[in-house]
Amino acid sequence: MADTREVEFEKFVVPISVHRGHLLVVRNRFYQEFDFERLSGALPPEDDFRSPFQVDRDRVLHTTAFRRLQNKTQVFWSGEYDFYRTRLTHSLEVAQIGRSICGWLLASTDDFSPENTIDADLVEAVCLSHDLGHPPFGHAGERSLNHFMAPYGGFEGNAQTLRLLTERIFSQRRTGMDPSRAFVDGILKYKSGWGELKEVEGKEPANHFIYDEQSEYTGWTLGGRAFPGELEVGKVRDSFKSVECQVMDWADDTAYSLNDLADSVRAGFLNEEAIRRWAEKRGLESGPDSPLGDLIRAISRGRIDSFVGHRIGLYVKAARVQETENFLSGLSNRYRFRIVVDQATQAESEIFKQLAFEVVFLSTQLKQLEHKGSMMLRRLWELFHLRYVDQQPVDGQFFQLLPPEQVEEIESVETAGERARLVCDFLAGMTDGYAVRMYQRLFSPGFGSIGDIVG
Repeated sequence: MADTREVEFEKFVVPISVHRGHLLVVRNRFYQEFDFERLSGALPPEDDFRSPFQVDRDRVLHTTAFRRLQNKTQVFWSGEYDFYRTRLTHSLEVAQIGRSICGWLLASTDDFSPENTIDADLVEAVCLSHDLGHPPFGHAGERSLNHFMAPYGGFEGNAQTLRLLTERIFSQRRTGMDPSRAFVDGILKYKSGWGELKEVEGKEPANHFIYDEQSEYTGWTLGGRAFPGELEVGKVRDSFKSVECQVMDWADDTAYSLNDLADSVRAGFLNEEAIRRWAEKRGLESGPDSPLGDLIRAISRGRIDSFVGHRIGLYVKAARVQETENFLSGLSNRYRFRIVVDQATQAESEIFKQLAFEVVFLSTQLKQLEHKGSMMLRRLWELFHLRYVDQQPVDGQFFQLLPPEQVEEIESVETAGERARLVCDFLAGMTDGYAVRMYQRLFSPGFGSIGDIVG
């Protein structure tokens, strides 16, 4: 029989239950069965020692998609140097920042308590997953796949994340990881379909969409409710996010705007002169007591890591929660609250992001490598499209170019669009290194052997 005890953590007294030797944290009143329900319709078993959101997090951590992030580009090509961030280390940093934001909001919000607060395990699961769908070679790879998939509904990294979590891909079960409703909702940064945006904008959207067939999942996260008329397609609808998605967004912005600076400094792209020159061109202050001045001083003293760490702490404490009303606020606390970030901190984050984008991301060195990655993806796409989407011979022969499991899945669907989506899944799932090796094996005469791993 379970007994109830209290464990003191600093100023908080956290109630726990002890059952069969396990410590079970009392269920968080912030969430209800609506939030816990899984895509399969299942609710969490009463005797599970983990919370539903801990289950979500654990499932993500053990997926091949998560492990592949270790060899996918964040800013600089993965593997070029050991200390540059990859999608994996970036995701881990976002998860840590997300948990810290949850801790700060608990400590600073009068109405929050350990039994009624934003769940840090849920936020961690969302943060760990937010880049699962991103392809090799960073955003350049994402833009290339979207270009290739234009006749078939486009490609978008966040939509691909949703697909990995929910869909049957290459012999996974139909419900993917069978995620909880709150978890799926947490990764839904964008809620407009590719076709909707194309109709409204009059052109194929470049990003920020879900695939048209994913609207069923959006409907499921909303409990079957339709978006009200004021939430029109595009940015207005995208602004309607659960509070956990908003925490992830700010954690991602924090990591992106600060941690990428450290990599750029180490790579030699950002130095005192380059920052001052950029600030002068943009009409921005770079003297003492300005964000850029603080960055310059940190670089001159060789303390970029200390600068980033201190700033992350400030960015975490810049967030607060605010109650709001909308068509879901009465159904779930996840929509009863929204995250508000101090405007000065947001503005500073935007300056740092703009600096990294214009000085580093648009540099000739990175753009040449992006072109090379795009070229390799294009050659692979053209070959696989001919062989498996068009189902035509290559040089008069039906070469078996993909692993048997992928071929079986592709050949089991009926339409060219479905086949193209599965070929795109294969390319999107590649790491940078695997894409390079596959390209070399197929197109470089001096590369490859019968002993290569091709699955």
